[in-house]
Amino acid sequence: MGRTPGISFAQMSGGGARFADYKALVCLFMFGGNDSWNMLVPTATREYAGYYDSRGGGTSSSLAVEKSALLPISRGDWTSSNLHYGFHPSMSGAHQLFNAGRLAVLPNIGPMIKPLTKQQYFETPPNSKDLPPQLFSHNDQQDQWNSLRGRFLLKSGWGGRMADLISDNVGVQQMPLNASLFGQTIFQTGDVVEPYVMGANGAQFFDGLGYQNDEPKRRENMAGLLNTVIQSDDSTFYERGYARVHRRAIDFAQRINSVISRAPEISSFNFGEPLSPLSMQLRTVARLIAQRSQLSMTRQIFFVGLGGFDNHDRQLNEHPKLLADVSKSIKAFYDATVELGVAEQVTLFTQSDFGRTLTSNGDGSDHGWGGIQFVVGGGVRGGRFFGEYPDLTADAPQVLPWGGSVVPTVSADQYAATLARWFGVPQQSLPAVAPNVVNFPNWDLGFMV
Repeated sequence: MGRTPGISFAQMSGGGARFADYKALVCLFMFGGNDSWNMLVPTATREYAGYYDSRGGGTSSSLAVEKSALLPISRGDWTSSNLHYGFHPSMSGAHQLFNAGRLAVLPNIGPMIKPLTKQQYFETPPNSKDLPPQLFSHNDQQDQWNSLRGRFLLKSGWGGRMADLISDNVGVQQMPLNASLFGQTIFQTGDVVEPYVMGANGAQFFDGLGYQNDEPKRRENMAGLLNTVIQSDDSTFYERGYARVHRRAIDFAQRINSVISRAPEISSFNFGEPLSPLSMQLRTVARLIAQRSQLSMTRQIFFVGLGGFDNHDRQLNEHPKLLADVSKSIKAFYDATVELGVAEQVTLFTQSDFGRTLTSNGDGSDHGWGGIQFVVGGGVRGGRFFGEYPDLTADAPQVLPWGGSVVPTVSADQYAATLARWFGVPQQSLPAVAPNVVNFPNWDLGFMV
């Protein structure tokens, strides 16, 4: 990896310069394997025909979106030439962001150890050091995306390793640099920096230690008891560790909920209807960003998630609802960053287990490899594709013959390295974040300003 994770930029460079600006990264993980080939569809005659045929258009098991229903992208000054594509009809928010130059598309990306063609894939044994292990497996590929482990076991994620690298440069922040609103995740686990897990609407108190009746007094008593255990010479190593974890949870819950309660109303999330769990998570992220000064924050990494993408025979009914939720939520979140005056300092990016196969297996699309990801923000070179959108015909150069899984042309490591560089990780430390980026000629894909 070039260096040991956990050594900060300040230690490497011999300096201790603090960040003078604020930046936040927000990872939106779509659990279950998003069928991204329906998110953004080619509309040129030959390319759409290849897509339509591969997706079983005109048959009872068709997965294709009708061309007339697609939301066509505009060709403004910020776009590449000859872009003939349309967003899924349920993704009007993402469509607006792309046309406004605030959403960039990574059109064929996935975990890779080194560049690989379709022919090289056939020539590479499954246990080769050049191929990610357990392709097409949900758990393994979630782990690949979140840790960039390649063929080696890693206990840390690339978000956690970013936090390790910059931890000496953020000053004394009043909440952890990494915060997940969707459960524990290896993405945010570092070798040094500890992530914080909270709920969709804020930090969660222990039962009986909240704000009701005599609960605040109980919380105070519990904190005192934990302090006694921590400070006692009679406590074992394990007892002190257990007490520290619980005291930390109590302290952060009280601090974070207090700050959120004083955050300004975020009007972009006033949909006039109950918020989805994803929108709740992103609204809470926006509220924490609004209170960044009160928490002395200069860098933050958030993790939010949405499940349900392993649809199979429910795809035609369920997938459009999921895409609508993602699109509406990311549009509201971007609008919130504009409202807060931090659009250029906050970047949201998507990940998912894998792309899906082009063809139906009679039970919806199957587990694939390469797929489409989005990056959203005021600091994003939006309205562009970064990488080549693949030919989706059945025998195309990147399409595998069984089921139509697509071999990626851009690696998850390149994606991570590009985001890490924008976030403040120095060039020489990028392999510590994305270990396999050293096998690719381009460490910066260019989608960030």
